[in-house]
Amino acid sequence: MKDPYFKEKVKAIEVKKKKISKLLDEMADTGFQGRRLGEVVKVWEKMIKDKDLTIVFGYAGSLSTTGQWKIVNWLIENRFIDIIVSTGANISEDIVEAMGKNYWKGEIHPNDIKLFKKEINRYYDVYGYEPDYGDMTDLIVDFIKTLDPDYIYSSREFLLLFGKWLQKRNVNSIVAMAAKYKVPVFSPALVDSAYGEAVLLAKNDGFNVVIDQVKDFKEFTKIGEKIKKTGVIYIGGGVPKDFIQLMAVSSPLQYSERKIPKRKDESIRGKDPYSYYPHQYAIQITTDAPQWGGLSGCTFDEAISWGKESETGKNIQCYCDATIALPIVTHALEERIKTKRKIVNYFKK
Repeated sequence: MKDPYFKEKVKAIEVKKKKISKLLDEMADTGFQGRRLGEVVKVWEKMIKDKDLTIVFGYAGSLSTTGQWKIVNWLIENRFIDIIVSTGANISEDIVEAMGKNYWKGEIHPNDIKLFKKEINRYYDVYGYEPDYGDMTDLIVDFIKTLDPDYIYSSREFLLLFGKWLQKRNVNSIVAMAAKYKVPVFSPALVDSAYGEAVLLAKNDGFNVVIDQVKDFKEFTKIGEKIKKTGVIYIGGGVPKDFIQLMAVSSPLQYSERKIPKRKDESIRGKDPYSYYPHQYAIQITTDAPQWGGLSGCTFDEAISWGKESETGKNIQCYCDATIALPIVTHALEERIKTKRKIVNYFKK
């Protein structure tokens, strides 16, 4: 039919033996969030194959306790992501398992008073043992004691040094893998985690560390000079999402002309010559809804009004639990893509 409303048919899925990537291809021809999940894989694959693209990965919440952190390591190793912005929880709680300890399957409706008395911390239906958490925190304290107390660190510098330190101890956590493959990790709310507790414990022992959030933002937005265009992937929302979104609109503010030198993918807004650099690809997997007005649920259409996303970009939001979507999507990518992307060192001295 020539009617513009009838361009592509919905195709019913037939049950038979097939690869995950094939199933997601078929889901992309269905409806609702199944279609969105299939489209996530297609857009992510295009991002990986775009040689001019820098892929920025937002990793929110406390997902590492749910068995997701080795997936992030795999993404780093294959360079399917180039820069990470994470909550402090996600890049500290993974260290527990990387140290050889465990999280445990728990109940949804336990007696939480009993859990408290037995030193069990609950993450919905996952249990963590408080002494294990304490050992992880103490490990961070030991690292802090190796730092220069007179130097002011960005979270990226702090986490790079920590990653290298962990590598030497065979603690192959996310920040360790990121340090190995030169993937910078930013955590704009780092102390909202065991890192904050470690800073206090180290101070009690006479060791002081300063992590500067302003330096963080300057380093992050300065990356704009070294890239051609950006694509973003948000697992959840929160601080990581908005921090990354601001790269598109805040990077030009560092220059008197309000324009990033030698960047071509700019958009001009308003009467004044003010340049924006919208992300050309955007993926979000979230359970947050847009009608409450929070940025975690903010649609990419809404973000276009700010200049954060491109009106002609490839933007997909899938409203799904990340613990369902992320393993499925990454296994499909593993089936489809057999080459690793080139390592780029954005902070080479």
